[in-house]
Amino acid sequence: MVALNRRMEEVQLSDAKFIDLFMPSSDGLRLHARIYGEANAAGSPIVCLPGLTRNAHDFYGLALRLSGDDLRRRVIVIEYRGRGQSERDPDWRHYTVAVEATDIRQMLKALHISQAIFIGTSRGGLVTMALAATAPHLIKACVLNDIGPVIEVEGLRRIASYVGKGTMPKDWDEAVKRLRASNTDFTDLSDEEWQEFARAVFVQRDDGQLSLSYDPALGNTLTGIDFSKPIPSAWPLFDLLKAYPVLTLRGEHSDLLSEATLTEMAKRHDAMEALIVSHEGHAPFVGRERTAKAIADFVGRVD
Repeated sequence: MVALNRRMEEVQLSDAKFIDLFMPSSDGLRLHARIYGEANAAGSPIVCLPGLTRNAHDFYGLALRLSGDDLRRRVIVIEYRGRGQSERDPDWRHYTVAVEATDIRQMLKALHISQAIFIGTSRGGLVTMALAATAPHLIKACVLNDIGPVIEVEGLRRIASYVGKGTMPKDWDEAVKRLRASNTDFTDLSDEEWQEFARAVFVQRDDGQLSLSYDPALGNTLTGIDFSKPIPSAWPLFDLLKAYPVLTLRGEHSDLLSEATLTEMAKRHDAMEALIVSHEGHAPFVGRERTAKAIADFVGRVD
């Protein structure tokens, strides 16, 4: 372990391709970021922000591509409090976009990153929009992965039905079986990709049992939503992104980002690029070849 400074607790060598960095939040939680590429890499760094319950695992393939020989970028994948290797918050009420945006600003400041290209999956896209309002100087360009200013009620209802709920699978085979049954909108994943999916959602404890890779208390943040009414939109926040190059991805079968919303986003931001990811739902996997190439090409164009 290598001590860095008061804000960063440690850097732990995990793999030849990345390092795991831990640093404290303003309220003392231990937060995790995974960093690929060299600190002095040319071009804007890239910050990857996962979905509501997801973690750094989702960006492994994409980060290798972006930090590899073609682009050679520094890629920082941040795990929000309560997800992945970041410490769980004793008060679930802190699991909000506003708090997570604050954590990210502090982490980037500690890493001496003054501007970056943001890639936000679902929740990560909402956090990116929040940063456009609170720290617009940080954004060079952004990729919104299956998220927009209007969240469809049915999609959010589906998410609320499983976050933090249910019994754990007894083994990895059962974990894969459950994910296949609950993610039927993904119609062309290989067996290996389903297994990778399972290992992003669950973790194996020291006793061999599987558990969620996030704090189950996240489910509490969804219990007060009135699903009989439309979810309040965030068009004013999206409109702030007009100042930046934007690529929006939509899963062909997404139930969270509608075709109508994507069309309206393109009308409001006439330079926005869009990609429909066929055979996938919410949210598309950014590490698959077709999607990773589109993101890499976008990064190359805007920077």
